[in-house]
Amino acid sequence: MQQGKIRNNIYHVWDGEEVLRFLRKEGEYKDAVRPDLILLDLNMPRMDGRTVLKEIRSDDLIKAIPVVVLTTSSQERDIHESYGLAANNYIVKPVDIVQFFEVIQSVQEFWVNVVKLPKK
Repeated sequence: MQQGKIRNNIYHVWDGEEVLRFLRKEGEYKDAVRPDLILLDLNMPRMDGRTVLKEIRSDDLIKAIPVVVLTTSSQERDIHESYGLAANNYIVKPVDIVQFFEVIQSVQEFWVNVVKLPKK
């Protein structure tokens, strides 16, 4: 993410179950930092992004964290379902790496510099 000029700390996990352990500070993530924003892929192993989003929105401790779905699917049903599950935004991941970093910079600009979030 350095070459994309991302100025924030980025934490990456590999699957949906790990996302929830990270957010809930369970096990090896007991000292994890609460994120200001979640970039969530719908297509993850072990637990898909839809299920993760449902879990996030049903957990009082983490449900206020904004979730941006960032995925390869441009299917209308995925978009509707994500917003129905209270995703804050839905972005189709560009295949081109330059365009991908431009999208990430736009997300960063909006969520870090434009949006006013409540204090933790």
